[in-house]
Amino acid sequence: MVARRERSGEEARGRRGRSRGAAVGRAVAAGLALGLLMSGCTLHDPAAREAPELHDSLKSLSGQARQAGDGADPGQARAAVRGAARTLARAGRALVRTSMETVSGGTRLTIHGTGGYDFTRPAGRLTVLVPEDAAGAAEHRPITEVFAPGELFMKNRGAGVPADKWVRLATASLADGNLLTSGATDPLAAAELLGGAREVTYMRDERVGGVRVRHYWGTIDLGRAARSAPARDRGPLATAAKGFSSGTVAFDAYLDEQGRPRRLRHRFSVEGTGPSAPPAPMTVVSTVELYDFGADVAVDLPEAADIYAGKVGSPRN
Repeated sequence: MVARRERSGEEARGRRGRSRGAAVGRAVAAGLALGLLMSGCTLHDPAAREAPELHDSLKSLSGQARQAGDGADPGQARAAVRGAARTLARAGRALVRTSMETVSGGTRLTIHGTGGYDFTRPAGRLTVLVPEDAAGAAEHRPITEVFAPGELFMKNRGAGVPADKWVRLATASLADGNLLTSGATDPLAAAELLGGAREVTYMRDERVGGVRVRHYWGTIDLGRAARSAPARDRGPLATAAKGFSSGTVAFDAYLDEQGRPRRLRHRFSVEGTGPSAPPAPMTVVSTVELYDFGADVAVDLPEAADIYAGKVGSPRN
């Protein structure tokens, strides 16, 4: 009897996890990612679900780093990675490049973004380009995104929205906390995710954009990331921690000599569960690159009169 109750409890927890993951998949499918991430998807622990050859390669690199005797203390590595968001706040402003790549079977599609971020406000602006073959032959217009604490504003997004109007989303209301939905991970959120870093491994010294960096690899506990973030940003990350069935995300972080992130990469695995879902698990890799620290970055939030108040249809552009 006790064993049956325990199994019943485990099955219930499993159903709740799958339900949360499906909600994340539906939120992503409804967002800017258009047809790239299909409806009825569950997001799992990427450290366990990555393509086998990629996972084996990462394990091999990790082993080489340990064998090399580089002297990087695991505790110091975690501290450096977890402090990335604080270093951005001290750095002030930077220019940004983003990409969100989806791989399913033999199909690979990438959404690119460029812009700037003022980490002291904090607020950022990106121009996002969706590949033309993501939703048929229709030409895609650039989509403008403005990030602010708890909010995402998008222009040229959604059917039926006038060209001069913005769509406003409360990021804490999105099942994934807007880590994937908009097609570009908020650069500040990408850094704040590292507050939940665990099992961090120093890989080696490399160069990003001509700058010498230290490359770290590991996994993120989304719940810890939410708890360690500033109060203004905890809502979306807490939502993501509940929405992802595994509660973990794999990452690569490239930090310069001042501890500032020059490149952040997060990997998610999406498994289809519905009739329109991809036939094989889909890997989603979100990358944020930061450069030209101190650059002149101006970010204006949309005026209330410029925000669309009507119903937003599924984006087809």
